[in-house]
Amino acid sequence: MTKTRRFFIHIISILCCAMPMKGQTAAPEFGVPFDFPLYLSGNFGELRSNHFHGGLDFKTQGVVGKPLLAIADGYISKVTVTPGGYGNALYITHDNGYTSVHGHLDRFLPEIARLVHEKQYAEQSFVVTLEFAPEEFPVRQGDVVAYAGNSGYSFGPHLHMEIRTTNTNEPIDPLPFYKDKIVDNIAPRATRIMVYGAPLLSPQGGKVLSVSQWENLETNEMSVEKKEPSVSSPLGGNEGGLVFYCWGRISTAISANDYMNGTTNNYGVRYVRLYVDDLLVSSSDVDRFSFDENRLINSWTDYAEQRRSGRWYMRSAIAENNGLRMLHADTDRGWVTINEERDYHFRYELEDLYGNRSNYRFVVRGKRMDIPQHLPDYYYLMDASRPNRFYTQGFELWIPKGELFDDVELAYDVIPSATDQAPHYQLTHSRIPLRKAAEITIPVSPRQGTDPKKLYVARVDGNGRQYCGGNYRFGRITANITELGTYTVCADTVAPKITPIGSTSWRKQSRIVCRIADGETGIRDYRGTIDGRWVLFQYSSKNARLTCDLKAEGIGHGKHEIEIVVTDMRGNKSKLTMNCDL
Repeated sequence: MTKTRRFFIHIISILCCAMPMKGQTAAPEFGVPFDFPLYLSGNFGELRSNHFHGGLDFKTQGVVGKPLLAIADGYISKVTVTPGGYGNALYITHDNGYTSVHGHLDRFLPEIARLVHEKQYAEQSFVVTLEFAPEEFPVRQGDVVAYAGNSGYSFGPHLHMEIRTTNTNEPIDPLPFYKDKIVDNIAPRATRIMVYGAPLLSPQGGKVLSVSQWENLETNEMSVEKKEPSVSSPLGGNEGGLVFYCWGRISTAISANDYMNGTTNNYGVRYVRLYVDDLLVSSSDVDRFSFDENRLINSWTDYAEQRRSGRWYMRSAIAENNGLRMLHADTDRGWVTINEERDYHFRYELEDLYGNRSNYRFVVRGKRMDIPQHLPDYYYLMDASRPNRFYTQGFELWIPKGELFDDVELAYDVIPSATDQAPHYQLTHSRIPLRKAAEITIPVSPRQGTDPKKLYVARVDGNGRQYCGGNYRFGRITANITELGTYTVCADTVAPKITPIGSTSWRKQSRIVCRIADGETGIRDYRGTIDGRWVLFQYSSKNARLTCDLKAEGIGHGKHEIEIVVTDMRGNKSKLTMNCDL
């Protein structure tokens, strides 16, 4: 064998040893996004309104403009600009099969910024999306690719970073790639426990009483409710000694957060496990999700309680139509049947990615109790296994199959209103989430002088009216709704407000600033011109401000005519015209 042949055989053997065996997948490696110590203000999977937090929020030492580094080889594949959400966002498609997303940026690289600016003028829109081919902006790990900031729906300088599988676009937890860069030896902590009895309309109901309720049972008989009877109690510590008196079918929920070294922030809990008499009943592992699963969060958590108090509870029982992959349960989907007069020992185990654990124990004392039969006067049962249509006196509710998480009994009622354009149509006593949307149609006769185009459907609660849109046609208005509750029809005839801010200093600062606001249906769009020419006004939804950088937009000193037109969701327009020495 020649020396050259032996050399090539040696090289091939080294390469073969370095390559993963068939059937194995090499774990991806990612570098750091910054060249300074990493601290988090938010982690993956935190519970948010209608969605899970899809990435990690890195602190940027309280300032904007920190250079952002590519975490792996690849190419810049997309950038987006929006007034809310991620603000200025950059996407990098990596060679390892993943895509990283970086949001709330202060600015892009100069060449990308130029292309963004050109497209904004070409489309006469602040909101734009640009996509790039692999050869246009290739990057290597460690390259500066942008600068961190506070744009979009952000209330302090930070970087929102996601890691998604490129082929599925599903976000995964990035923290495993940075465990050695972020210190955490603090276990998750819980604050409250909730215990629910199964709804009385279910085949097997449940009854839940606190200690005080049990002690006064004769004078505190449970009323026949159309919702889950529940009891909430604070936790005094890991061995809180809580006792609940129950009978029948019950479930539980826990309110908890995780914590990390060096910060005062709280985070979502990676693992939650419920044991009953040391048998695992249900668990969660918040490691990944798809964007189609986001609204399933409303079924896993106590939706009505969160909307009422702002407190998040993670439920042990999984609804029939909740296919959230991060949830796991026994054959009864996390429900527990209390059918013996004895103590049932419940234990929640909370764990973070670092293995820090805490346990919270409480007792469910089985006590035989009468569970009243539910006999409603009006029985409108919406079956979660099929499509549902409810129609009466011109009012209509259409719920497609799969939109309900569980069976729902309508508590239908019509309540007169002296101020709104239609009565209040109550569907349920509490707010019940839907997977996506249902359709509601309300009969309405617009009051004299009211333009039907100004009508809209509104959800009614203790906080007022929430805009739901709607289209009017032949005496009825139809809109999509995302939850069951109480609805009415309103009219928006008031135009948005445009308020100049600091106009006397616009010339000195080379910047035009205005606040735009609409108190009823919200801003649909805006348009700004200077001397009759469209000019880019940047919009920040978090402070409702329009800003025009005069130097960046090529507006020189002198007298100029400024015109700003703002339109709300019902087509009401406001126009501000000013002649200024800029």
